[in-house]
Amino acid sequence: MPERVVRIADEVSTLTRERVQRIAGVARATKILAVNAAIEAANAGPSGAGFGVVAKEVAGVADTVGALSAELDEQLAPLLDQLSTLGTSLVEQVRGARLTDLALNAVELIDRNLYERSCDVRWWATDPAVVDACAVTDDLHAAADVRARAAATASGRLSVILSSYTVYLDLWVADVHGRVVAQGRPERFGTVLGSDVSSASWFRKALTTATGSEYAVDDVSTNPELGGATVATYATAVRAGGAEHGEPIGVLGVFFDFAPQAHAIVTGVRLSPEDRSRTRVLLVDAGHRVLAASDGAGVLAERIDLAVTGGEAAGSFTRPNGDVVGYARTPGYETYEGLGWFGVLVQRPPTDDAR
Repeated sequence: MPERVVRIADEVSTLTRERVQRIAGVARATKILAVNAAIEAANAGPSGAGFGVVAKEVAGVADTVGALSAELDEQLAPLLDQLSTLGTSLVEQVRGARLTDLALNAVELIDRNLYERSCDVRWWATDPAVVDACAVTDDLHAAADVRARAAATASGRLSVILSSYTVYLDLWVADVHGRVVAQGRPERFGTVLGSDVSSASWFRKALTTATGSEYAVDDVSTNPELGGATVATYATAVRAGGAEHGEPIGVLGVFFDFAPQAHAIVTGVRLSPEDRSRTRVLLVDAGHRVLAASDGAGVLAERIDLAVTGGEAAGSFTRPNGDVVGYARTPGYETYEGLGWFGVLVQRPPTDDAR
C-alpha cells in the first residue's frame, strides 16, 4: 500500500532524530567527564599531568562529536521533512490515479449499456407491428376492431421482445396524442394501457426528433406506473412506413430497469476486500446527483460536491477529512455521446492497523 511508504518514512525520521539526540547526549556527558578529569588531574599536581593531557583530548573528541551531531541534525531535519511531504503527496497521487481509473471504468460500463438502449429503441420503433399500431390508431376511418387487433399485435410483439431483453421493465407505444395503445407487460403493469403520457418529457422530446436516427432520453427517475421502479427512459418517434424520414405517427418508450443494472456496476468495481470496506462507488448525473451507490445510500436524493473539478473530465482531490475522491466524466461510447454523467469513488484513509 502507498501509505506504507509514508509510514516507513515517519519511522525513519523518528528513529534518526532519536539517535541524533542520544549521540548529542553522549557527547555532553563525555564533555562533563573530561572536565571533571581535568580538574582531578590539576589537583593531583605534577603526577596528574599525563592524565590531564588525556582529559583534554577526550574533551576535544566530545566537542567534535557534539558538533557532528548538531550538523547531522541540521542537515537531516529538512530532508526528513521533505521525505514525509513527498510520501504524503505520493500517496495522494497513487490513490487518486487508481480511483480515477476505476471511476472511468464504472461510467464507461454504464455508457456501453445505455448505448445499447439507444440502439434498441430506434430499431424497435421500425418494427412493422409497432408502426401498424400507430398508423391504424391515427387513421380516423379505421374500425374499432381493426385498431384493437393492431394494438394487440403490437403488444404481443413487445412481449416477445421483453422475453429476450430482461433488462427492460416495459415497452410502451403511444399514439401522437400521447395515449398508450400497446405495451409489453399488461399483466404486470395493468394501469398503463389507455393512459395519457402526453405531458411526459420523454414523449414530448421523442415526438420532436427530426429523423429516425435520433432519440430522446429522460432523467433517471422513479416511475409510478411501473411500481415506483427506478428507470432510465429512452424514446423515439414511430414514423410512417418505418422510414427514417417518415412523419411521426407515434412514440415508442422503453424503460430500462436501471437500479439493479447500475448497482451491479458500482458493486462490481475491482477493489481489494480492505479497500472495498472503506470505498463508496457512485454514478452521478451531470448535476452530480447520485444515480447509483455501492452502499445504496442517497440514490436520486444526494448530490456529491465535485465543484473542485474546474470542468476537468477526470481527476482526484483530497477532502479536509482525508477522504480521497477520484472522478471521471463519461467519454461516451460509439455513437452515444453520454449524458455528462460521472463515475466517482470516495475512499476513506486506512486505519493505522491497515497501513
